[in-house]
Amino acid sequence: QVQLVESGGGLVQAGGSLRLSCAASLRTFSVRAMGWFRQVLGKEREFVGTVSWNGGSTYYADSVKGRFTMSRDNARNTVYLQMNNLKPDDTAIYYCAAAREGVSMPRETRDYTYWGQGTQVTVSS
Repeated sequence: QVQLVESGGGLVQAGGSLRLSCAASLRTFSVRAMGWFRQVLGKEREFVGTVSWNGGSTYYADSVKGRFTMSRDNARNTVYLQMNNLKPDDTAIYYCAAAREGVSMPRETRDYTYWGQGTQVTVSS
């Protein structure tokens, strides 16, 4: 059974940093793009960023560009989201997701096959 498990969320003050991790029990992890999304209660799930299968390419939403960085370790089946200079607007549940095989730099939820359960990030002002 495929599982994606996020960790690293928590409460941080504005301007602070957090590093989220997502460990995947997915045999084809190393050939899939991975993504991070976030969601606030009552709003649609929002794209945050994606990293290519080999970690060589990344793409971010404008709202996090320059502050967030994605990376991955295929030997550990883990993807990371380093979040710096956090703002109260970054408060959300953060989800990692594994894309459908063969999809390049996916930014839509429909391009992702597997999802984690989410981890809460709260940024206080």
